[in-house]
Amino acid sequence: MNSNAPGWDLLIINARVAAMIDGADKIHSDYAIAIRGASIAWLGPTNDLVGSPEESADKVINAQDQLVTPALIDCHTHLVFGGHRAAEFEQRLNGVSYEQIAKAGGGIQSTVNATRACSDNELADLAEKRIACWLDEGVATIEIKSGYGLDLATERKMLRTARRLGERSPLTTVSTFLGAHTIPAEWKDNPDGYVEEVISMLKVLHAEGLVDHVDAYMESIAFSAEQVSRVFKVAKELGLPVKLHADQLSSGGGAQVAANFDALSADHVEYTDQQGAEAMARSGTVAVLLPAAYYTLRESTPPPIDLFRKHGVPIAVATDANPGTSPTLSLLTSMNMACTLFKLTPAEVLAGVTCHAAAALGLDDRGHLSIGARADIAMWKVNTPAELCYWLGARPLKHLICGGELAR
Repeated sequence: MNSNAPGWDLLIINARVAAMIDGADKIHSDYAIAIRGASIAWLGPTNDLVGSPEESADKVINAQDQLVTPALIDCHTHLVFGGHRAAEFEQRLNGVSYEQIAKAGGGIQSTVNATRACSDNELADLAEKRIACWLDEGVATIEIKSGYGLDLATERKMLRTARRLGERSPLTTVSTFLGAHTIPAEWKDNPDGYVEEVISMLKVLHAEGLVDHVDAYMESIAFSAEQVSRVFKVAKELGLPVKLHADQLSSGGGAQVAANFDALSADHVEYTDQQGAEAMARSGTVAVLLPAAYYTLRESTPPPIDLFRKHGVPIAVATDANPGTSPTLSLLTSMNMACTLFKLTPAEVLAGVTCHAAAALGLDDRGHLSIGARADIAMWKVNTPAELCYWLGARPLKHLICGGELAR
């Protein structure tokens, strides 16, 4: 390398780049992206490079006119858990509703029991096997919720596992405390007492540096608006951003509650009404769609996509990976479902797993390709965003770069 060369670590040339700054409909042909350290140092037309690529960088990848995007982001998962709920899957096929299963002691509570029984190492080993699927699909950032512990020891164990996954994998993990997931069996006669227990756990776990976000499940089978508000008030006092499982099974005003607390996101949102959509637009709250859960539960009321479009609510797409209502290990499949079930365009879906997913996690350094952004980049064996959403079961990833390092 000559003394006047830029000294980049990695250079991608001849790419079709969806930078996700001006939308997925804008594809830059014959582009180059240069990486130094963990960040993007330069991007522009390949022809604008001064000197040969080999003189400019230690390593050169020729994209050969294939698609390059920001690495994908899964902004809603429950990836750390013990056991499975295949029996409940069969029950639902035989006509038993999710609510009926939950009230009979199944649902989230059954996963709580299995997760409490796992050691730290068992939970980490199970989660590491799952997380490999996300890497194989071009995901570089994943949010992981607790909420299958519902006591301090197990919630701590789950959040420590989420941190451990981030240390042992190229992926960035974001840890979300979801103590207000359901009321555990030992608190069923004192739900308000359990809310106070959630607040106590939150304060301890935050002091231990294990919490990035706070989430809750607001629904008739879970927590009320008043109970959620009590948890969120403490979260805001601690300086923690909030998210909310909202309006999944009924129109309960969850989107409005999320907006009242300037939530990063309201997730599920199948039954969100116009008032809720308008409130989310004002607060900048992202609507996170979870089509695999919608599919698994065989729901028939889709999210109000047209309302979100009309009011300019950003739309993200995520897996909701969990053992009960969304047993999926594939963000690409969720992208197909978002198109097929919710009628999003492939461009909207790509935005939903990049720039809008980043916003749903409060991360402004990724989800787009620009100078200074984190070098989380996916190169695909396809030419258009539509092809990412089109195939079921395909593995179109060619290369995944996480923080400037080649991970796949």
